[in-house]
Amino acid sequence: MRIITAFQAFFAVLFNREKAGRIVPILKGEPQPLLETEKQPDQSTTRQLVPDQSPQRKQGDREHKQSEAITLLAALQREARFLDFLMEGLDGYDDAQIGAAARTVHDECAAVVARMFDVQPLRTEAEMSQITFEAGCFAGGTAGTPTSGIDASLVQLVGNVSGPPPYTGRLTHCGWIAKKCELPTWSGTHESALVLAPAEVEI
Repeated sequence: MRIITAFQAFFAVLFNREKAGRIVPILKGEPQPLLETEKQPDQSTTRQLVPDQSPQRKQGDREHKQSEAITLLAALQREARFLDFLMEGLDGYDDAQIGAAARTVHDECAAVVARMFDVQPLRTEAEMSQITFEAGCFAGGTAGTPTSGIDASLVQLVGNVSGPPPYTGRLTHCGWIAKKCELPTWSGTHESALVLAPAEVEI
């Protein structure tokens, strides 16, 4: 237990200046300094504050959270019926019916992704055009490998790759980049955190 506590204390001191200031006096045997929030307010400048109207969390309540992946899937289902399309069997439909449904789902999913992520091409050059990457044009890479100096998360070199940069080749895929990430704000109970879509009942 003390080993785990020691590791926790190490990272707390490393990444939090305030916690480091509290731990150092303890190690020296000095009195622990008060946090700003623990200091008594100056009575001469105390003002009447508006009472906190937020509901108090009861002891034992669990914090309600939802994974961002679940939030995204729920949005795709809500706005584009994405899960209905994927999870329903296609055996009873002909190709024309499937194609018509796929077109609708495609357009509505694209609209959701565009609004939340503003997806743009990573490279602005036309596909199949010749491009050259000079040595050191990207950070990263593993020293001593043929792709040293090329960040594989930005550019993947395929085919006959040998020797050091520069590399010249055809751009076969422009890549994609998200210019933003704005997922809907979720609120709900702990029990509904994994719900992708509610059941629908017609009355």
